[in-house]
Amino acid sequence: MNKDGHVLNAALLAIGLGLILTVDIAISAERLFTAGVTAKPSPSDEIQTSIDFAAQLGRSVLAFSLPIILGALFPDVDTAFGRHRKTLHNLPVLLLFILFPPVFGNLQFVWIGVATHYLLDVVGSKRGIALFYPLSASEYDLPIGVATSSRWTASVTLIVTAGELAVLFIIHTYIIALDTAPMVVNETVVSVLMS
Repeated sequence: MNKDGHVLNAALLAIGLGLILTVDIAISAERLFTAGVTAKPSPSDEIQTSIDFAAQLGRSVLAFSLPIILGALFPDVDTAFGRHRKTLHNLPVLLLFILFPPVFGNLQFVWIGVATHYLLDVVGSKRGIALFYPLSASEYDLPIGVATSSRWTASVTLIVTAGELAVLFIIHTYIIALDTAPMVVNETVVSVLMS
């Protein structure tokens, strides 16, 4: 995938994830109150109007934009050094970004940008990436990829982004809340390392 595709993917993911979390905030507060788990939220804590919803959506999108776009662009830094689609396009680098938040908590979503960059390069391009580099230089891809200069690049990016948002919605809704996931993962890693 080309740089434009990665930026488009990251921007759409930031908007989509901002929407997922904003809707979740609006629904969760009402569900908890209705179920009798919490007291009615104060007017300052809940989304009461479309203006409140738009403000919360804007805050959520802004919170996701910088880290996801940085993460989406970071793997291509290896064009300046090392071997492109190998040096920074592999699972060990992704693991570093998943473990990254204890150092830079405000960038806790960089890993999403890095992971989606990899997915676009595996699914959307003909060449693929070396997922297990430096252990193996073999590049992995799917046969549905297109050339980075193809007229289909934007369409493939939109399809992959829609799939990524569906998967992230399922993860956020049924497995682990994405706005808390990095902290939970890191607390688990730290507790395992300390024991």
